[in-house]
Amino acid sequence: MANKNEIKTRTAHTPGGLYVRESAPGEAPSRKICGYAIMFNVPSVILDAGDRSEEREIITPSAISKALLDSCDIIMTMYHNRQIVLARSKQGKGTLSYRIDSKGVFFEFEAPKTPHGDEALELVKRGDISGCSFVFSTYYLNNDYVECRERKENGITKITYYVKRITGIYDFTITTNPAYPDTSVEAREREQREARRREKRKAEQIRAIRERVNGKPIRAPKKTKQDVLKEIRTKIKCVNP
Repeated sequence: MANKNEIKTRTAHTPGGLYVRESAPGEAPSRKICGYAIMFNVPSVILDAGDRSEEREIITPSAISKALLDSCDIIMTMYHNRQIVLARSKQGKGTLSYRIDSKGVFFEFEAPKTPHGDEALELVKRGDISGCSFVFSTYYLNNDYVECRERKENGITKITYYVKRITGIYDFTITTNPAYPDTSVEAREREQREARRREKRKAEQIRAIRERVNGKPIRAPKKTKQDVLKEIRTKIKCVNP
C-alpha cells in the first residue's frame, strides 16, 4: 500500500472550449489562444473501472488559488509533450497568463512564431484541437487533500474523488480529446436546437414565397411605436393644414 503522504500525479481533461481570440478591425490576425485548463465541479471520465466499480474525479474550487498558480512553473504544451513549449509562467511571470473565476482556471497566450506555434494555431482554428488538460499533484490518501465518496447505483459502486487541495501544477496542454462526455452531449443538443431553428426559418421563407406566388396577402410587419406616432402626426396635419 502506498505511503499515506505519497504525492500522486493525475492528468485530468477539461472541456473548456478552446479558441483563438478575434482580432479588432484593422489589426493583424490574432495569434492568441484562450480556454479553460481547469474546470471546477466537473466530473472526469472514468479513471478506473472494475466489474462492479467506477472511479471519477472532481476538482473543487478550494483546490486552486492564485497564490498556488503564482508559485508554480507552468509550461503550456501540446499533448503533454514538455519538449513542445508554447508558453510558460514561472512564479507568476512569463508568456502564459491565467485567471481564476467561478468556472475554473482560464488561460491565454500568444502562439509563438515557430512550427509548433503555427501548428497549434491552425489546429485550434480548425477545431481539430478543442480541449485542454493539466497535470497536478496532491496527497491522494490524505482526506484533507482528497475526499473519497462512494454510492451504489444499479449494483455498481461509484467512487468519486473530490480534490480539495492541490500541491503543484506542472503543465497546461492543448489536446484533441477533452475527455468529458457531458460536453459532447451539450454540443449535440446545441446543434439540434440550431437545426430546428434553421428548419423553422426555412419553412417560414417557403410559406412567404408561396403566398406571393398564389397572390395571397402577406401579413404586414408589426408596427413599432414610432410608426404609430408618425401616423398620428400625419393625420393631425391633414385635419389641421
